[in-house]
Amino acid sequence: MIVVTGAAGMIGSNLVRKLNDEGYKDIVAVDEFSREDKNRNLENKQLTARVDRMRFFEWLDENHKLVQFIFHMGARSATTGYPKAVYDELNLNYSKTVWEKCVAYGIPLVYASSAATYGLGEKGYNDDHTVVGDLHPLNLYGESKNDFDKWALQQKQQPFFWAGLKFFNVYGPNEYHKGRMASVILHTFNQIKETGGMKLFKSHHPDYNDGEQTRDFIYVKDLSKIMFFLMHHRKNSGIYNVGTGKGRTFLDLATNTFKAMGKEPNITFIPTPEDIRDKYQYFTEANMSKLHKIGYDEPFYSLEAGIDDYVKNYLMNNAVH
Repeated sequence: MIVVTGAAGMIGSNLVRKLNDEGYKDIVAVDEFSREDKNRNLENKQLTARVDRMRFFEWLDENHKLVQFIFHMGARSATTGYPKAVYDELNLNYSKTVWEKCVAYGIPLVYASSAATYGLGEKGYNDDHTVVGDLHPLNLYGESKNDFDKWALQQKQQPFFWAGLKFFNVYGPNEYHKGRMASVILHTFNQIKETGGMKLFKSHHPDYNDGEQTRDFIYVKDLSKIMFFLMHHRKNSGIYNVGTGKGRTFLDLATNTFKAMGKEPNITFIPTPEDIRDKYQYFTEANMSKLHKIGYDEPFYSLEAGIDDYVKNYLMNNAVH
């Protein structure tokens, strides 16, 4: 039995699909299950049970002998709009309890951290444990993820295997429910359908031209492959970057979305909203050497191939994975 928290979300539901495809059917999905647009992500997936996130610890106390692995993907992932207490409760304290249960019951754990922990990247994008305490996230979401990473590294009692994954800019199927927090690819696709064009944020940084803000975009199917690898690897515990190791521009992203839709690019630029302007990352690129050193050698989707698959096989058909 494998537990996936945040199972109805984008990353969690893609992971459930990967597990099902690999022959794992005894899966317990943990989420709040209050939104039909998210629940759609679990359609046509084989699950043993659905457990409300507020009942999960009680359920785990009763069923821990059956559980062989926990993927803790559940979190409040919006970067704005909630008070600190919400992030502390759902991202920090909830995760501490998951960790403590895994220690008590001898269950290996993979949990979602975030590249948001790196802030403006002043310390680079290296997943070395020594830098975790010196990072300065730009929002409460990033702070909550970094606070848990710091706490985890300080624990004398740890699950016999654990990995915290610093996800970079994830895109791909099953993100229809995410609204403003959805990937720029989904926003581009929707804007092109509605208006024939795409508006990207202007640069407010002298070192970057408009549209040349750079991110390490990673296709969600690559995340699932990495987590599946770690489930079998079960050694070399620690915090790992999860990106492609190659930053690409938003202009690249938008241009490739037009191409996948069979349309000529029509891109204009608008000012970055003031509520996020002073907390805007202009460059991210994961150092992936640590994951490669422990034996992960699968090739990543290129941005071109990932967008092509996402647009043609999912967005064009309003399909889930």
